[in-house]
Amino acid sequence: MNIVEVEGLDLYYSEFHALKNISMTMRSHEVTAFIGPSGCGKSTFLRTLNRMNDLIQGVRITGKVKIKSQDIYESGINPELIRKEVGMVFQQPNPFPKSIYDNVAYGPKIHGIRNKADLDLIVEQSLRKAALWDEVKDHLKKNAFGLSGGQQQRLCIARALAVNPDILLMDEPTSALDPISTLKIEELIQEFKESYTIIIVTHNMQQAARVSDKTAFFLNGEVVEFGDTTQIFSTPTDQRTEDYITGRFG
Repeated sequence: MNIVEVEGLDLYYSEFHALKNISMTMRSHEVTAFIGPSGCGKSTFLRTLNRMNDLIQGVRITGKVKIKSQDIYESGINPELIRKEVGMVFQQPNPFPKSIYDNVAYGPKIHGIRNKADLDLIVEQSLRKAALWDEVKDHLKKNAFGLSGGQQQRLCIARALAVNPDILLMDEPTSALDPISTLKIEELIQEFKESYTIIIVTHNMQQAARVSDKTAFFLNGEVVEFGDTTQIFSTPTDQRTEDYITGRFG
C-alpha cells in the first residue's frame, strides 16, 4: 500500500528553486533512502513530508504531498497533527533539557495524555523500541544531556515513537555517531519497518545499501532516479547515478 504520494512538487526559497517537479510514491513498511551530494535537496524534500519547511520564512510550495491519501498542504490541515503521524529524527541528537522520562513523555502530554500509569507505559515501551530501556531504566529522572551521543539519538528516536507515528523521517541520523552506535541505529531501522514506514536521508551510500528497500538519487533539486535499492546500486539507468555511486563526483 502506498502511504506517501508526492505529485509535481516544487519548492522555492524566495526566488531559489530548490526542489523541481518531484513525483514519488513510498510504500508502507518499507525503508526508503535519499542519497546525493550536499545541497541537492534531500533534507529539504524530507522536511516537506511533515511540513517542517513551514517554519522557514519565504518558502513556497506547489504540488501535492499526500499522506494516507490526504493532501497535507490543503488549507485547514493542522501541521501539529501531521507531525504526530510523521515523526522526525535529526542529524544531531537534540534531546530537550529535561529528564530522560520527560523527554519521552513530552509528546503524549501535548496530545492530552495525563494519566501517570499511561505515561509510564508509553515511556517504557518507547525506550524499549529504541533499545535504550535497559541502559536507562534506573536513571529516568536524570538529565538527558548526561547520556552519550548514541544514547541521546536513541532517546530522540524513543521520543518520536512515543506519539505512535505511522512514518518516521530520519535526517542523517548516524552522521554524528561512532560506528557502534551507528550499527545499533541501523539494526533499529530494520526492526522498525515491521511497525513503521521509514524514510532516511544519508550521505553514506553503504548505509543506504544496507538498510533500505528503495533508494532515490537527488541532484540539483531533482530526483534523477528512484527504484529498488539493489537495482539502483547494481544497474542504475542514469549515467549520473552511476557516476555518483562510483565516486566520480559528490
